[in-house]
Amino acid sequence: MGSCIICGTSVDGRICDLHEEDVVFEFRGNHPNQLTVDRYYRGTVDGYAEFGVFVDIGDSVTGLLHRSELDQRLESLDWDPGDTVFVQVQQVRDNGNVDLAWSIRQSEGEFRGTLVDDPSEGAPFVADEDTDDGGHDEGNGHATEADPGAEAGGGAEDPPAAEAVAGADSGSAAAASGTSGGVVEVEEPTLVDIETLGDRVGETVRIEGVVESAHQTSGPTVFEVRDETGAVDCAAFEEAGVRAYPETGADDVVRLDGEVRERRGDLQVETEALVLLAGEEREAVQRRLADALEAEADPGAVDPLVEDTVVADLSEAVRAAATAVRRAVLEERPVVVRHAATADGYTAGVALERATLPLVRDQHDQRDAVYHYFDRRPLEESVYDMDDATKDVTEMLDARERHGEKFPLFVFVAVGGTRESLDGFELLDLYGAGRVLVDDVEVDPEVATAVDAVVAPDGPAASETTATSLSAAVAAGVSGDVRADLSHLPAVSFWEDAPEGYVEAAAAAGYDADVTREVREAVALEAFYQSYEDKRELITDLLFGDGDGPGGLAGHVSEQFRTKLAAEVETAEANLDHQTLDDTTIAVLDTDAFTHRYEFPPTALLLDELHRRHRDSVDAVIGVADDELHIRSDTPVDVRDVADRARDWVPNAGVTARSARDGKLEYVAGERSAVLDTVVDIVADEVA
Repeated sequence: MGSCIICGTSVDGRICDLHEEDVVFEFRGNHPNQLTVDRYYRGTVDGYAEFGVFVDIGDSVTGLLHRSELDQRLESLDWDPGDTVFVQVQQVRDNGNVDLAWSIRQSEGEFRGTLVDDPSEGAPFVADEDTDDGGHDEGNGHATEADPGAEAGGGAEDPPAAEAVAGADSGSAAAASGTSGGVVEVEEPTLVDIETLGDRVGETVRIEGVVESAHQTSGPTVFEVRDETGAVDCAAFEEAGVRAYPETGADDVVRLDGEVRERRGDLQVETEALVLLAGEEREAVQRRLADALEAEADPGAVDPLVEDTVVADLSEAVRAAATAVRRAVLEERPVVVRHAATADGYTAGVALERATLPLVRDQHDQRDAVYHYFDRRPLEESVYDMDDATKDVTEMLDARERHGEKFPLFVFVAVGGTRESLDGFELLDLYGAGRVLVDDVEVDPEVATAVDAVVAPDGPAASETTATSLSAAVAAGVSGDVRADLSHLPAVSFWEDAPEGYVEAAAAAGYDADVTREVREAVALEAFYQSYEDKRELITDLLFGDGDGPGGLAGHVSEQFRTKLAAEVETAEANLDHQTLDDTTIAVLDTDAFTHRYEFPPTALLLDELHRRHRDSVDAVIGVADDELHIRSDTPVDVRDVADRARDWVPNAGVTARSARDGKLEYVAGERSAVLDTVVDIVADEVA
C-alpha cells in the first residue's frame, strides 16, 4: 500500500483515481496493450502524415495523434521529429493501433507529478524514485512519495486548494487552515486580481469574475473569466472531450480556484474548483465589474468639433452615448448602427464607424473582427418598426446560439426619434439589448424612456443641426484620434445653410463648397441603391476620398445624381397641381402618375428638392400616392394632428401618421381622393 503523490490518500500504487489525470507517465512497456486508456504519456514526434502526427510512446509503441484532435491546423505545428510532446491515450484497438488525444499541457512542469508506467513492476512508481533520497524533487517541483502534499511553489504544509475537505462551505473552493475533529483542513487561496497573475505563475490563487465564454476542446473545457482588471483562460478537466462544470456558461458569475501556469507564452489557470455565485455575492461582483468598466469606458468631457451651441448644450448626452459605445466594445459586444438610408443617415453612421473600428481592432485579434463586432444596417425610412426589430432579434439570437455572441448594442441614427418606433424598441428591451438614439429631431418623451441614452436637440434647435453633426460629436468621444478625419462630415450633411464653423472646418480639410456638395450628392445617390446594405468600402471611398484626392470618385457619382434628379424634377414640375385656398398655395404632385417608381430619386428626396426650389411661391408641397402622402413645408406641420383631424372628416379611410419625422401619412387606397382633399384643407389651415 502506498500514498497518492498528489493528495496523500492511501492507494495501491502511487496515484489515486481522482488525480491520475494530473500526472504524466513515462512508458517502459513494449506492447500497445500495456498502455492505460485516459492516461497522459510523454512521447516523441516520429513523423507526419496527411491525417495527423505519429508519436512514439516509449521505445516500442507508436500511436496516431489525428489532426482532428489538434487545437491548430496540422501544417502550422512547429514540431520536428524527436521533439518531446505530451498526449493522452484515447483507445488501443484490437489490431494494436493506438489513438491519441492532444494534451493542453505541453511541458512536464505543467503536470503535478511524473510517474513511470512499467508493466513489469506492477503499480506505477515515482519517476526519480531510484535516484532520489525519497524527499521532495527540487529539480522539477513535482510531488514525491515522501512528500505527498508538495507541489511547485508549495510544500507539505500548503497542499492544493482543490483538496478541500468534505463539509467545507459550498461557497468556497477550500476551507480555512487548521484542524477540526481530527480532519486536516487546507488554507483557502488568496483572492487576487487577474491583472496580477503574471507575477503568480506556479501559485494557487482565487479569482472572481464573469464567464465571458465556455469552449469545449478535445481535452479540457476552457472558460474565459473576466474581472475588473482583465481576462484569463481557465482550463477545467473532467475527462477528454467531456464538459467540465456543465452548469456554468457565459454571463455566469463564478469564484474559481486554480494554479497559474504559462502555456505558449500565455497565462492560464488550471482550474481546481469552481463555484457559481448567487445572491449578494453575485451582485457584489457584478457591481464591481460594472463600475470599473464604466470608468474605463467613460471618455470624459467631449468637445464639439467646432463651436456649435447645439452640440455644446448636449455635451453630457454626447458623453453618455460615447461611453455606451466604448463600453460595448470593451465588453466584446457587437455594435449595430441603424441609420436612415439618406445622405445624412449614411454620413452620420460612418462617423461612428470611423471611430469604433479602431477600438474593435485593438480589442480583438482576429482579422475579420471589424465585420463581426460592428455593423451598419440602413433603414429605408426613419421608423424602426416591428419588421426591422424582428429581423434584428432573429439575427442576434442566431448569433448567440451559433457563435456564443453577446447581444449587441443598437445605436439608432436619424431614425427612431418618434413614438412610431416604440414597438420595435420594446421588442429589443424584452431581450435586454442596449439602445442609444442620436437624432436631429425633438424626440418624443415615450421614446426617451424606451432607450438607454439620447442625443437629440429640443425645440427650435432641431432645425439648426443634422444627425451627422451630433453623431460626429459622439464619434469624437468614442475615439479622439479620429477628430481630424471627421471634421468635414457635418458640412457634407447640410443640404443648405451649413453653419460657418463646419464649412470652414471642411475647407481646412480640403473639402471646399463644390467638393462638399459632390460628396453629399454622391452619398445620396448610392444610399438609394441597395439601400439595405451598408456598402462600407464604397461609402468610405466617397466620404474620405478614393486615392485621387477628395472629390475624385464623388465627383463622378455626383454627375449621375444631378442628371437623374434634374430629369425627375423637370417631369414633376410640369405636373404640379397648384391649389390656392385663402391666399395659401399648396403644390400637389401625384407621385404614382408623374415619377418613375423604383428609380432614383426616392419620393422623399424629390419632394425635398421641389420644396427647396418652390418655397418662395408655395406654402407647402404635398406628394400623394395610392395609399400614402408626404407633406413638406417651412411652417411646422404636426402630421399626427393632421391625421386626427382627417379621421374626423374621412372616418373610414384608416388615416394614420406613419412617420411624424418624415411628414408621412398612410390610408386605404379606396379613399385616396377624399383623404387628399381633406389634407390639403387642413395643411392650408395650419400654414396660413
